[in-house]
Amino acid sequence: QERLVESGGGLVLPGGSLRLSCTGSDFRRMDLRSIGWFRQAPGKDREAVSCISDDSWTTVYTDSVRGRFSISRDNAKKTVYLQMNNLKPEHTAVYYCAPIPPCLSGYLASYMDIIDTWGQGTQVTVSS
Repeated sequence: QERLVESGGGLVLPGGSLRLSCTGSDFRRMDLRSIGWFRQAPGKDREAVSCISDDSWTTVYTDSVRGRFSISRDNAKKTVYLQMNNLKPEHTAVYYCAPIPPCLSGYLASYMDIIDTWGQGTQVTVSS
């Protein structure tokens, strides 16, 4: 079964940075898929954070992270990254990645409706 594995989370001080990784070692053609990052904060619904097209040409961010988070990918390594800078306590959540339909502006939130399988995610905790 093709799956993506999230890593890179941890405990970080406010103002700090983390880079999350989403790796599809056994994902046969990850280079042909758009990938999305999502998160679920304690007591809240899961929300979409960002996505990137297969060729990295298109990147989309939810308003709350634009300018603070940056998504990128290395298809040779079958990995998508989420660079998170100037983190705040409200960024505390479990972060997940998943393959999605083509990454398009205006559709980011809708991708969650079609994802039926989630990985374990990676915990990000921003706290002093």
